[in-house]
Amino acid sequence: MSPALFSQLCALGSSLVLITGIAILWRHSLAVYIDYFARQSFVFVLVILGVAAYAGEAELYLVAAMVFLFKVMLIPRILRRVRRHVGVDLEVRPYVNVPASVALAGLLTLIAYAVTRPVVEISGLPTRAGIPLALAVVFVGLLIVVSRRSALAQIVGFLVLENGIALLAILATYGVPLIVELGAFLDVLLGFLVMQVFVYRIRETFDTIDVDRLSGLRH
Repeated sequence: MSPALFSQLCALGSSLVLITGIAILWRHSLAVYIDYFARQSFVFVLVILGVAAYAGEAELYLVAAMVFLFKVMLIPRILRRVRRHVGVDLEVRPYVNVPASVALAGLLTLIAYAVTRPVVEISGLPTRAGIPLALAVVFVGLLIVVSRRSALAQIVGFLVLENGIALLAILATYGVPLIVELGAFLDVLLGFLVMQVFVYRIRETFDTIDVDRLSGLRH
């Protein structure tokens, strides 16, 4: 495969990862949030496999397998079970409405291109075209976290943000050392499990997972 074709495929894959993140901001259904996260993770797996094949990095195949197992299969299944348990399906009143959220996502994408421009210009890697898009995924994940009221939606935002960070590491370095990848992955998994416990406890104690309503209980 030529470097130019590989660069285009990396940009395409990174674009799809970003689009699935923005699609979460477009919807109100928590079930759809989870579905789009699973789809985003699957596209991320394809990007990792492409980089692994082109760069000849065998360790990236293990990373791709772990991402597929946990982020495509296991975590979405757990999130669906949590959603059924709490009995909530809609993010009715986000802090930022849908049109404004999508507009902010577009603005953050432009900011990501501006921030990473010096890095892209000096980088010789064929994956450099996807670096701004990966940073935009990080920004979009953070936007989901701060713009949604539901604790479950915020967990999805955190996972999208982590996908963006991992994608940025893969594209910018051809993958950091495996031990670092495993450590970061286990930290994310532990954080997700802790968040799941908190959602259960919040629902059982306050009969809601709306973090805005929880803040109101202090007054």
